[in-house]
Amino acid sequence: MTNWLPDISNGTGPVYIRVADSIENAITHGVLPPGTKLPPQRNLAYDIGVTIGTVSRAYALVHERGLVAGEVGRGTYVLERANGKQIEQVDPITQALAGTRGLEAPGDKIRFDTTAAPDIGQGEVIGRLFADISRDHQTEISSYSRNFPANWFRAGQVWLARNGWQPAIETIVPTLGAHAAAIAVISAVTSPGDKIVFENLTYTQVSRATRLLGRRSVLVDSDEHGIIPDDFERLCQQQHPRLAFLMPTTHNPTLVTMPEARRRAIAAIARRHSVWLIEDDLYGGMTEDQNPLMAAIAPERTFLVSGLSKSVTAGVRGGWVACPQHFAQRIKVTHKMTTGGLPFILAETCARLVLGGHALALRRQAVEEIRAREQLAREALSGFEFTSHPHVPFLWLKLPEPWLSGTFKNAALAEGVLVDDEDEFKAARTDKAYHRVRVAFSSPPRRDDVASGFMILRHLLDNGSAGYDSHI
Repeated sequence: MTNWLPDISNGTGPVYIRVADSIENAITHGVLPPGTKLPPQRNLAYDIGVTIGTVSRAYALVHERGLVAGEVGRGTYVLERANGKQIEQVDPITQALAGTRGLEAPGDKIRFDTTAAPDIGQGEVIGRLFADISRDHQTEISSYSRNFPANWFRAGQVWLARNGWQPAIETIVPTLGAHAAAIAVISAVTSPGDKIVFENLTYTQVSRATRLLGRRSVLVDSDEHGIIPDDFERLCQQQHPRLAFLMPTTHNPTLVTMPEARRRAIAAIARRHSVWLIEDDLYGGMTEDQNPLMAAIAPERTFLVSGLSKSVTAGVRGGWVACPQHFAQRIKVTHKMTTGGLPFILAETCARLVLGGHALALRRQAVEEIRAREQLAREALSGFEFTSHPHVPFLWLKLPEPWLSGTFKNAALAEGVLVDDEDEFKAARTDKAYHRVRVAFSSPPRRDDVASGFMILRHLLDNGSAGYDSHI
């Protein structure tokens, strides 16, 4: 075992990334040659004055970079370089933007780290639509989309409608998915330096993108009912945010659904402090939640975004945003500036999927497949604490002692399963620890693969400290 210690005095990023970068630098320059055993996490944490969780995340990161491997009962060892080639450097800024996922997912793992709609035969439907559109619109698909057909807006009006509420068609903007819709809204109604409210845990692809846009993230506390109104009020009074990003129905990753009274309280606070709201409703139509949309409660300040990615198909990048009155044109222009514009064949395909009834039928099939897979999770993980919903393609798993989120993710990866640790969903630096991982199960092509992945995770959980010790 080496007496080497990482140098974390340089850099301004998270400490665990600095530790990982120092390990990688030492490996690259031969200070830690192949076969070297890294210090136990507890020892290293003590020696450099950080928490064991910080070191655990650092070790998980260098494991994802393919630099080290854990061996049961022996510890963590530096690997041989592939074909003697220099290890590719990943700069800290790139890594921070990428989150805790690897920049490229390994092709030989069970993917429990994506919530795209399951494959239920939508490729055949989309293929037929592509053929029809190519035949009917040869000129349009060879040029830029400068004029948007009326059916693109009608499709958004239909898809975003829920619980007796339907947006006016003049408020609809077709987009390249819900993510692009959210970024267009943030770009349009905020300026560099403005503060955006996110929950401690959230869909961080949006929060990271806001940093690229020069906006600042501020965190609001949540409980089992969603955002806590008193903390949102405090934040509005002290930080003066410009916008808040919300997932009131089936929050990702916690699966919390905000009750109506809480929604109305949040809307009232946003009105008092002139805060815009983005309501991400990607899972709403799948869960059949009966609570009113924030867009129905506060239509004058809520941008409702949704799309096809989770329930129909992710590959055609279909999405829409319903805007407050008089904002649609601004969002349309901003979306074009931030994305380059809508490809005709994709937008037309999404419109035909919705207006032809295909999207609704495919969503029903997807929900049935998700229901079957969620039942597999209940059977395989019986006895362990987790939150799930029979219509939603992920669960939020509580880890028993002594597992840490990053360590469990590392152990699962070594066993051939990709899951997301809790840090993947933290919108900004926080001391809060949840000791959970998100396990998504819509991506594997067959239910047998899903069942195998669940059993691998069950084995790790059952082994407890033995499995933990082999990955520290």
